[in-house]
Amino acid sequence: MAEVFLDTNVLVYAFDTSDEAKRTRAFAVLTDHPDAVISTQVLLEWFTIVTRKLTPTLPLADAVTAMGVLARLDVVPADADLALRAARTSVEAQLSIWDAMVIEAAAIAGCGTILTEDLNDGQVIRGVKVINPFAD
Repeated sequence: MAEVFLDTNVLVYAFDTSDEAKRTRAFAVLTDHPDAVISTQVLLEWFTIVTRKLTPTLPLADAVTAMGVLARLDVVPADADLALRAARTSVEAQLSIWDAMVIEAAAIAGCGTILTEDLNDGQVIRGVKVINPFAD
């Protein structure tokens, strides 16, 4: 079982040519954690961001191909149980439902760590420690 869950921003930075430092760090994270876990939500958020928000955007065909590669990671599927757990965690930990979904996906997968820049570095939620891989 993998111990590290990757949030969307880690994957996005691997494709972001506008910030070479973060891109390099994201590639290092992916190299260091070939058995990392992601979720269906992370894949969908990644696709939306790289095809609509990055400058330059990733061409759709390239994004589909890259998504196929990312989907080879261990992917936690979104289902009703995950959504309900996330709703509870959202209330209890005062998180957005989307952040709670990521935390719960990591917990379900048995990950002790989530790599993200979207939550408080060092915080522990549902037994999952938040680490910002881009912090100086």
